[in-house]
Amino acid sequence: MKNILILFALLTGLAQADTSIVYQGDAGPGLGKHIVFLASDHEYRTEETSPALARILAKRLGFKCTVVFGVDKDGFIEAGSSNISGLEALKDADLFFIFARFLNPPDDQMAHIESYIERGGPVVGLRTSSHAFKIPKNSKYAKYDFKSNVKGYEKGFGHQILGNTWVGHYGTNHKQGTRIQIIPAQKEHAILTGVSDNAFTHAGAYVGKPGPDFTVLTKSQPLVSMDPNAEPDTKKPPMPSTWTRHYETKDGKKHRVFHSTQGASEDILDENYRRMIINGVLWAAGMEKVIKPGLDISFVGPYQPSTFSFGGNVKNVKPSELAGWDSPIMPAREEKKAKKKK
Repeated sequence: MKNILILFALLTGLAQADTSIVYQGDAGPGLGKHIVFLASDHEYRTEETSPALARILAKRLGFKCTVVFGVDKDGFIEAGSSNISGLEALKDADLFFIFARFLNPPDDQMAHIESYIERGGPVVGLRTSSHAFKIPKNSKYAKYDFKSNVKGYEKGFGHQILGNTWVGHYGTNHKQGTRIQIIPAQKEHAILTGVSDNAFTHAGAYVGKPGPDFTVLTKSQPLVSMDPNAEPDTKKPPMPSTWTRHYETKDGKKHRVFHSTQGASEDILDENYRRMIINGVLWAAGMEKVIKPGLDISFVGPYQPSTFSFGGNVKNVKPSELAGWDSPIMPAREEKKAKKKK
């Protein structure tokens, strides 16, 4: 019986390990600090954005970065899957980075997220994390649902933690790119250090409704097309798109949050946008003194992002294939098709 229990524990551990990867830095200001990423959305390729950013933070800055993916029954990364394990890594995390959409994770995994929030850990969220969770009303964790009407936790995780639940697109997604405009009054903010104005992102603008406790850093200006040099859509004035805020725990203490309404896989090709996200992580972690204009935020290993779309993810990729510094994110589609035929 004892041997059976040991075997079960080992198999469970392997199953959890198969849903995540760890990038361990060996030098830099982040050494000794742990960032946990939750990467599972249906459209914007968080399974590419998240490991790419994790590698930069680990290799260039020394952090330990754990990336937890949603997977299918065979262990392949599945865009938007709620089949998640490995969030026990949050127990010793110094920062939670979430890029997810409409998830209903198992209770044992939601328990780790709730414990992290209750202890007041800093949070960074991109794009669809405003509506990260879609959880039934009869669930123990229903309050995290993006439409939550639970008293004291209305509009769920997005509203209560990031400051904004899902409201809607601003402009036509997939047809209108976005120019990220720095708010002049905030150009000296640590997060905007080394960041030039007018970064281009492929993801269309979202409706952003800042609260009184927000520090809005940028606005998104919809363009008339997906061309980075396109003219602005004069019918769509700039909309708040990047901000900081603080959420409050039961003890009355306030804790740092950084949120951007962009973040698709191709968005981080823009060096200024990518730098802003890396700076945002450092600020949220209380490490703004580390932020320098020339901080190395170059990609680690091949980064060949897919254009965001529903069903556009590279298929038949296991998290383990993204391990190390040199594996491509993602493996070429042709290569994956060839492997499947074999």
